[in-house]
Amino acid sequence: MGFFEKLKAGLSKTKEGFAGTVDAVFSLGRKIDEELYEELEEALIQGDVGVETALLLVDRLRARVKEDHIKEAEQLKPVLQEEISKILTTGESGFPVKKGELNIILMVGVNGVGKTTTIGKLANYFISENNKVLLAAADTFRAAAIDQLMVWGERVGVDVIHHQEGSDPAAVVFDAVKAAIARKTDVLIIDTAGRLQNKANLMAELEKMGRIIQREAPDIQPEVLLVLDATTGQNALSQAKIFGEAVPLTGLILTKLDGTAKGGVVIGIKNELNLPVRMIGVGEGIDDLREFVPEDFARALFD
Repeated sequence: MGFFEKLKAGLSKTKEGFAGTVDAVFSLGRKIDEELYEELEEALIQGDVGVETALLLVDRLRARVKEDHIKEAEQLKPVLQEEISKILTTGESGFPVKKGELNIILMVGVNGVGKTTTIGKLANYFISENNKVLLAAADTFRAAAIDQLMVWGERVGVDVIHHQEGSDPAAVVFDAVKAAIARKTDVLIIDTAGRLQNKANLMAELEKMGRIIQREAPDIQPEVLLVLDATTGQNALSQAKIFGEAVPLTGLILTKLDGTAKGGVVIGIKNELNLPVRMIGVGEGIDDLREFVPEDFARALFD
């Protein structure tokens, strides 16, 4: 099965809920009136795109009805797909690995979103693209996090730079950057602590890591990627907002899209935060984390 087919299959629950409700609003022979717009707004909110994004999409549809002289409700469905595509394709997406230099990725996210598993799958993805990868276990507050990353390192065949539980995360980053440069590594992925009880501590910790990277690899601007569990719907959007206030995020990875009817949250996150969705996970398999292609996502949602 190709990845687009997997994406379609993975989004089936979202499609049933999202496209099914939208289809009912755009039923055959129905006239375009205020009631239709209100029902569509409600359907989009139920589809987890969020209130702000639902209002924006309905406003855009109102404008298109006037501009394009649309008379029939069923004609609005392809227009909605087009407007959703516009939101998703605004700005950059995918994962731009700079060839011939070290790429550093700091992974953040609350405990339980599958961050360590995502790091393992991400390492596997980069290896499949002929990159030399190194992992760093800088979540030193949980012994299980170090052990879990070691298991993934073994599974995908990459080394893991690690210290003991409770050691300074910044010291792990220092050793990892040194090792990555010495070994001519293409991608260094750093696991960080999944704590958000104290935003000031989280920010201070990541700033310290950033200073070490800046000192040891001054020409490199690291990616800071937030891992979100799509099954949490609007809670994922809330997490993204809170993390965005605490740390300078450069992109998002959405996991577990195959296990949820709440995949519409991708649209809301992209619209409200204007952060690129770098990767999405649509299955349990090691190869089921792939680059996010906005056009494919919009097509799979309605196809």
